[in-house]
Amino acid sequence: MKAIEVMSALAQPTRLEVFTHLARARPDGLSPGQLAERIGTPASTMSVHLTILSRAGLVSSTKAGRSITYRAEPDAVRDLALFLMHDCCLGCADVTDPKPEQMNCCCGERVKSVIGDDPIT
Repeated sequence: MKAIEVMSALAQPTRLEVFTHLARARPDGLSPGQLAERIGTPASTMSVHLTILSRAGLVSSTKAGRSITYRAEPDAVRDLALFLMHDCCLGCADVTDPKPEQMNCCCGERVKSVIGDDPIT
């Protein structure tokens, strides 16, 4: 299940910090070197963290020449929250009110879950 992969990726403190830095750097993103410098991690270690975050769908990358820029994918975290609120806590008004389907991301798009088995409608 995708939710487990997302939670597992964010459960490691350095990866959570990397995601936080990338989320704050949106929409421009950061290079692996910039991230390594800000966090104080060797570049080789940063590469491993970025690979795990990328596989979980938490970050994306673009390549321009020899430069790679990573960007946070906030939809993955939002989808995790929706999965936990809607699919795990369905019927619990304390958790699901306001309704998860009414949540909007920072860009104003309507929320749709891709983590659970069925999209929220």
